[in-house]
Amino acid sequence: MADEVELKLALAEAAQRPFLRHPLLKTAVARKSERLINLYYDTPALELHKRGIALRLRRQGRRWLQTVKCAGSSAAGMSSRPEWETPYSGQFDFSVVDAAAVRKWLERNRIRTRIAPLFETNFQRTTWRFEPTAGVVLLLAYDRGWIAASGRREAISELEIEIASGDAPEVFALARALAERVALVPALLSKAERGYRLFHGTEMAPVKATAPALAAAMPPLAAFRSIALSCLEHLQHNHDGAATRDDPEYIHQMRVATRRLRAALRLFGPLLPAEFAAALLPPLRELMALLGAARDMDVLLAEIAAPVMASLAAEPRLAALVGLITERRFRHRHAAVQALQAAGFGQLILLAGDLLHRPPFFPAAATDTADLANYAAARVRRLHRRVRRLAATASADDPVSLHALRIAIKRLRYALEFLAPIVRGKAHRRNIARLAALQDALGQVNDLANAGRQLMECAGEDARLREAVSLVGGWHGPRYAELLATVRVGLAQLQQLQMPRFL
Repeated sequence: MADEVELKLALAEAAQRPFLRHPLLKTAVARKSERLINLYYDTPALELHKRGIALRLRRQGRRWLQTVKCAGSSAAGMSSRPEWETPYSGQFDFSVVDAAAVRKWLERNRIRTRIAPLFETNFQRTTWRFEPTAGVVLLLAYDRGWIAASGRREAISELEIEIASGDAPEVFALARALAERVALVPALLSKAERGYRLFHGTEMAPVKATAPALAAAMPPLAAFRSIALSCLEHLQHNHDGAATRDDPEYIHQMRVATRRLRAALRLFGPLLPAEFAAALLPPLRELMALLGAARDMDVLLAEIAAPVMASLAAEPRLAALVGLITERRFRHRHAAVQALQAAGFGQLILLAGDLLHRPPFFPAAATDTADLANYAAARVRRLHRRVRRLAATASADDPVSLHALRIAIKRLRYALEFLAPIVRGKAHRRNIARLAALQDALGQVNDLANAGRQLMECAGEDARLREAVSLVGGWHGPRYAELLATVRVGLAQLQQLQMPRFL
């Protein structure tokens, strides 16, 4: 068995020629090209896929090669998984699989006899061999072709950097050097996973955050690494949709991902090396600003202006105002999309991945002997005290105080969500739900409070448009009052909120 360790990078078709002209490619010690045709097999019930097993036949020239891969670890595009290869002579041979449980399962008669081809990948692969330092060998593969399944076809345009000899930092060093001239983004899906999605006809959809993999025995820095990688994957899962589709939920989820990552940086701030935050925060803030501006315009149009327009459809002043909002939304969205398609976004993800694959995060430092439960309890108590202090002084008539409280609640909520895997008791979910409900109500109050300023910026000095702004404000008046009533109830409940006990 060999572990395949590689970093997969998506390469836009428009960037293929610039990539091939990259001067770094001239430093390779060897290069070769070949056509690879791959057939992926499974049972009619997709039992291999459900067990995290991929079975592939690959044609290289005149010979066929059988490959079995199992699910391994993945971190923001960097993957490591076991694989077994053997020549194919007309029937599957699983004797090479030295993981006994996997081999025994594959050799079961009901599995072996029902395996059939499911989908095909067909691509031209060009491979460059790099030997940047003594003992380090990296293989850079450029794949261009297609995946076909169930009568559907999808293009392949990607890079893979595989470690033949060396460590993860060398991979990221090569990837970041390439990304200085070409827009490259770490890709989360393997060709096999894309093939299964194509086979099922699974449509792209916005992806919400998932809980990070934490254990009570983890050192705090290892827990931060797991949380940060989870935030990066949340960001990456929504990148393609945000850059290519008009559904505002993609940008919303990317904004949530950046906020969660920022909250994790704050939560573990006392333990993080100063240079880590200094390197990551500037580009992260720049991305957050672009996503925030686009999201604010989405909210202004869809949740503030559109409902009033639907209710007062015959009002020409409103139609003119909505037209100006739509134009401004387009400009902000265009700026965000341009940034997501540019090299800077991929550079940010690669920078974060690189830092998280180095000490003190990976491998875990031997000196990191702090107790995660105690650290988490102390930080959560601090966040909780701040929420209670701001809640005690917040006023429903003071939007500034409510905004400060909303931010504090958001940070506490994200911390509790991050740490949920090491929490004892069932009340934890109720606490998170209550915080989320109050955060949502405060967010809507904040949106309405900011809407007046944003609408007046759109209206300018036009008297008719300013009258339309007054119509919007009047229409939302009852809703604003209801939200403030909800906030008052939530403020009272905050005083009874009990923090969790950690395992």
